[in-house]
Formats: sequence, C-alpha cells, structure tokens
Amino acid sequence: MSVLVGKKAPAFNSKAVINGGEIVENFSLDQYEGQKYVVFFFYPADFTFVCPTELLAFQEKAEEFAARNTVVIGASTDSEFSHWKWLQTPTNEGGIKGVKYTLVVDQNLNISAKYDVLIGAEEYDENGDVAFVGEPKAYRGLFLIDKQGVVRHQLVNDLPLGRNVDEVLRLIDALQFVEQHGEVCPANWKKGDKSLKPTQEGIASYLSEK
Repeated sequence: MSVLVGKKAPAFNSKAVINGGEIVENFSLDQYEGQKYVVFFFYPADFTFVCPTELLAFQEKAEEFAARNTVVIGASTDSEFSHWKWLQTPTNEGGIKGVKYTLVVDQNLNISAKYDVLIGAEEYDENGDVAFVGEPKAYRGLFLIDKQGVVRHQLVNDLPLGRNVDEVLRLIDALQFVEQHGEVCPANWKKGDKSLKPTQEGIASYLSEK
C-alpha cells in the first residue's frame, strides 16, 4: 500500500453529488487548498450495511467538522445516479437521506487507484489481455488533508470494520494544535490535554508530570 502521508493529495476531477441531491460534473479538491482542511474518505458501495452507519455518523458531526474549518467528502465507485438515489432514500429503508456533504463518483476506479484503496486491480492474463481481478470497490480509506493540500493522516480498514468519527475529530484537533503551537501531541492526546515540546527536556517534563 502506498503511504501518502507527507505528500500532496492525488488530484482528480470527477462527477459528484453535492448538497444532498445536486449532480455536478467537475468536482475536485483544488477548491479547498489554502482555505479548508479536508477529510476525504472512501467506502465500498451505496445501499450496503456498514456504509450507511458511517456516512450518517459523519453527518451527525457536521457542525463539529465545520467548527474546525473542515469539509467532509465521501467517495465510492458507484454512479452519480446511485449516489443520488441513496441520498433520497429514508434511513429506515437503508438510505442516507439527510446527508449533505459531497459524494464523489469514481466509476472508472481512477481515484481509488490513485489513493491505493482499490480492492481489485487490472492484470494481464495468459493471453496478454487486460482483465480486472478482484472487486471494483474501495476499502474504507480515510485521508486527512491540510490546507496546503498535503496528506497528514491516512487509515485504511477492511470492509467489515467501521471507522470512529470521534477519532477523526481528535486527529484534526491534534493537527491544528501542532500547527498553531509548534508542540507535539503524545499518546491518547485530546483537546485540552497537556502537549509536549519536541526536545529531551520536553519529554522528561511531560513524563515527570504524568
């Protein structure tokens, strides 16, 4: 798996569904560079089981992400029409009605491949022909991107394993604290906790006060 941390987030331009139902042709992350932090996450498919719990959990924390100057963007290999339909379907029928953040379309699998979360891959068979082997879906990848467009955190879960939205918020807090104060965040740090200076004296002082 590619490690994207410390590198510019791979660029893309794709169809997407925004604001809970508006289909747009040319969506990219470029619009946020210099302006906002981005949580860009992949999920396997619309109308599945774990996925709606995750997408709705991100929506439930929408105000907390906004308070951190952060946009949430989801992506899967489904079509824009599938995204749109899922967004219109009530939650008691397996839908995600009420989700307002952007859902990106990756039907050609290029974005999932760029972020190295694609389950399958194209391979040559014994006749030299190209065939797709595996599932044309994405693992549960998540990338925290700073305002300069650089990936600062990545996480990839297998399909049955849902993510912790509160942990994503904690990581945003940690990143913003480091940027603002120049100190670093120790294990299990959360907003309001003591940080430490990145020196031998700093770690000694931190450990002596625990």
